[in-house]
Amino acid sequence: MILRRPVDLAKLANMRYVNTHEAKTQLSKLIAAVRAGEEVVICQAGKPVARLAAYEPARKKPRLGAWKDKIVFQPGWDSAETDAEVEAMFDVLKETDGR
Repeated sequence: MILRRPVDLAKLANMRYVNTHEAKTQLSKLIAAVRAGEEVVICQAGKPVARLAAYEPARKKPRLGAWKDKIVFQPGWDSAETDAEVEAMFDVLKETDGR
């Protein structure tokens, strides 16, 4: 486990290490411990091989309004002068439709 935040250190202290035999015989108790917030690391020959952690369902819908008040448009951001500056910066050629 890579420690990126202080919360990760708390998780590390809240882990239980068990061998595969204990995991097979005590699975129901280990699941109860996980539901209570503990993480269980399953070891084989003294080396961690798997982690039993609480299931977190994937979010299906994006949170609407997450960027509200974080982006501020300055007055004139969509003016013809601004468009001309952007076109000049990116060397965009305007297409003429011949009218």
